[in-house]
Amino acid sequence: MTGSSPYASSPCMAPELALPKDVPAWRRAERARLRAERMAMGVQERETIDAALRNHLRDLLERRFAGGAGKVLSAYWPIKGEPDLRPLMKDLHEAGVIVCLPIVEQKFAPLVFRRWTPDTKMTRGDWNIPVPPPEAEAAAPDITLAPLMGWSADGYRLGYGGGYFDRTLAALSPRPFTIGIGLQSARLDTIHPQPHDIPLDVILTEAGTQTS
Repeated sequence: MTGSSPYASSPCMAPELALPKDVPAWRRAERARLRAERMAMGVQERETIDAALRNHLRDLLERRFAGGAGKVLSAYWPIKGEPDLRPLMKDLHEAGVIVCLPIVEQKFAPLVFRRWTPDTKMTRGDWNIPVPPPEAEAAAPDITLAPLMGWSADGYRLGYGGGYFDRTLAALSPRPFTIGIGLQSARLDTIHPQPHDIPLDVILTEAGTQTS
């Protein structure tokens, strides 16, 4: 994916799959199914997947951004069984990458990104997720990581349904390079993209780069 268009594919370019009568209901059902499968993973399987994803992401950043030193990278704090990239976040910080985390500071508004370091004293944000405190420096990301519930080969992401990520991408200028982080088993034939859905530049799983 190039991510050059902020809109879903036109009907003639979309996968020839039947559109559900109620796309939001279908997405809710898929989220519930994929989350249940993810939460059922064993500790060893989860650790193996997390380590593979960290290695693939490190390689991708090296190829695309010479490691990313001096770049602002928005990561995420893992919840609900999401792949854990925190060891890599620490390594990237030590290598000169400016790591930040997304924060919901206003409901239904674009996310705000605040700087994180291994010494940051975290507070509790929306959904009780640990986030940097309000006094942490705000930053505009050059690279953004987006955890996925599901994904499709055309670069679309099935998230949690709040719309924050797409809303934020639509508001950012210039738009950051977007990397979806998810499980290979979470691949879908399509997410039935809607006009507000924005394709990612790359999707990364434990099997490696799935789109480019």
